[in-house]
Amino acid sequence: MSSKKKHTIAIVDDHLLFASSLERLINSFPEFEVIFHARHGLELQKALEQHGSLPDIVLLDINMPVMDGFETVKWLTENKEEIKVLALSVEDDEKTVLKMIREGAKGYFLKDIHPDDLKLALVEVISKGYYYSEMVTSTMVESLKPENKVQKIRFKENELTFLQLACSEMTYKQIADVMHLSPKTIDGYRQELFNKLHVKNRVGLVIYALKNGLIEL
Repeated sequence: MSSKKKHTIAIVDDHLLFASSLERLINSFPEFEVIFHARHGLELQKALEQHGSLPDIVLLDINMPVMDGFETVKWLTENKEEIKVLALSVEDDEKTVLKMIREGAKGYFLKDIHPDDLKLALVEVISKGYYYSEMVTSTMVESLKPENKVQKIRFKENELTFLQLACSEMTYKQIADVMHLSPKTIDGYRQELFNKLHVKNRVGLVIYALKNGLIEL
C-alpha cells in the first residue's frame, strides 16, 4: 500500500509548550507533518542549513528573542522565497498584520485559531499560495481608507497598465502576453514599481492601487 507524501511544516516559536502542542495537532492532520521547530529566526536559519530539504510552510511567531518574526519573514522572503510563511501570533493590531503581509507572509492568524481553521489555512496555502482570514481581509480593507497626504507618483503608460493588470489573477506571463511584451520586460516593470512604491510583493502593489483609486474592489 503506497503512502501519499505529506506536506512539511516548520514551527518557529520560543514558547516550547505551545510549539509542542501545535506540533501534535498538525501531525494529526493526514496531509501534514512537522519536521522541526526553532525558537527564533536565527535558530531557523541554522536548522534550514542542517536539514536535508526545505519545509513547505513555516508557521512563524512574531515576538521572539534574538531574531523576531519581522526580521525572519524578511530574511525568508529574500533568501528562501519558495517557503510559504504563515504568521501565527497573539498580536491583532493593524500595523503588525499589514507589516507581516507586506514583508512576505502568505497569511496571518491568531494563536487561538480553531483546529479546523488551522487545517484549512494550511491546505489553502498549499493549493492557492496564500490564506487571508476574515481578520486579515478586514484589516487590509480598513487600511485602504484615504489618507490626508498621499504622495503623487507619476507613472508611464505601460507601468500603469502593468500595475492594473498585476492586481488581477493573471500570471506575469499572461500579463506579458496581453501587453505584447517579453517576460523580461514585465519583470523590469515589476521591479521598477516595487522600488518606486516601496513595496516588496504583489500584495503591496494591490494595496497601493486600491488606496490611490487606480483600481476598484
